[in-house]
Amino acid sequence: MAVVITSLILFLIGLAIGGGGIWLVTLGGSWYYVIVGLAFLVAAWLLYRRRSTALWLYAAIVLGTLAWAVWETGFDWWELGPRGGIIVLVALWLLTPWARRGLTGPDGRAPLILAVLASLAVAGYSMTTDPKDIAGELNTDKVTPTADLGGNVPAGEWHYYGRTQYGQRYSPLDQITAENVANLQPAWTYRTGDVKGPDDIGETTYQVTPLKIGDTLYICTPHNFAIAIDAASGKEKWRFDPQVKLNKDRQHQTCRGVSYYADAKVAAGQPCATRIYLPTSDARLIALDAANGQVCPTFAEGGTLNLLANMPYPKPGYYYSTSAPLIVANKIIVGGAVNDNYSTQEPSGVIRAYDADTGALLWNWDSGNPDQTTPLPPDQTYTNNSPNMWSTASVDEKLGLLYVPLGNKTPDQLGAGRSANDEKF
Repeated sequence: MAVVITSLILFLIGLAIGGGGIWLVTLGGSWYYVIVGLAFLVAAWLLYRRRSTALWLYAAIVLGTLAWAVWETGFDWWELGPRGGIIVLVALWLLTPWARRGLTGPDGRAPLILAVLASLAVAGYSMTTDPKDIAGELNTDKVTPTADLGGNVPAGEWHYYGRTQYGQRYSPLDQITAENVANLQPAWTYRTGDVKGPDDIGETTYQVTPLKIGDTLYICTPHNFAIAIDAASGKEKWRFDPQVKLNKDRQHQTCRGVSYYADAKVAAGQPCATRIYLPTSDARLIALDAANGQVCPTFAEGGTLNLLANMPYPKPGYYYSTSAPLIVANKIIVGGAVNDNYSTQEPSGVIRAYDADTGALLWNWDSGNPDQTTPLPPDQTYTNNSPNMWSTASVDEKLGLLYVPLGNKTPDQLGAGRSANDEKF
């Protein structure tokens, strides 16, 4: 029965590859898919007839695919994998006793084993090389470097995820050097108490980059606690728990950072004159008073912004902001992570700008529909599955330019169904 089912699977694969190959040829593409589709059909017939020559033919398919893939793409793992991954997995199945039971004729295991080993060797080598890497060097005789760190962040402080709005993550401090770093001793240790529990998902991770403003560090934890710590002593100043609910559909349970904002319209010392914005893994953005951790009720709806507004397929756990939003010109720029490879019906990767004081939506940029930047009305949704920004942006305020790192649309390892905008961005 296993042999019959295997031959049927080979037959169906051959039909799919051969049919797609014919279509590709009509578009001026490679003939390889037509050839390998026919080979799959012949292998299916031989296997159904219990002929061990099916294994010899399949070994030729594996080696032919390997040679063609390397010829077409070079030793690039990300391009080799989709071309040969399934074919090698089928080869491994054909080597099992169940798939070979009752076969007659010359034993075909040896050539098939050699073909699989060759494929694994090429795969291993391709994972260690980058054929698209371009090495270069800066000719300092012609270029005079000038330091532009962006913004007016004091040397001993860290106001943004990347320290400044430029996102360079560069510190100008020079007391610690390669010569004395080995002599450093711990000044204090602080434990958040937020640890992975038995009901947490596998990717529950601590990835925060702390902010330092004045004498205070601001951090967040995997379960999205926001905490303020005295930078000199390590004593906790305040803690806020957003009561995030666990969700098994969520791919990541983490928080990479919070955002800091000083409201020029509020006098120093007044409530919420300075704020910490906390992104949560259940798709909220919460405004907190940086002085005491109290919620700022004038922001959005009682201090909380709902990031699932206008989202298609707003399923819990499928969209959330794991990274610190960028604040510039009184605007909060927010992106979010969309679950990779879960389905084709997922939320949008839209980038949105909100008023830092009120939480009002000012504009939205959806890579699946980039021309409609005015805020969507309540009855419309953004483009589902569009490329998303799970990291954080950077900005050159002088130029008025926002730099947004985008990932692939989800499912991110499936190239089917991508629009021209998806491919562009």
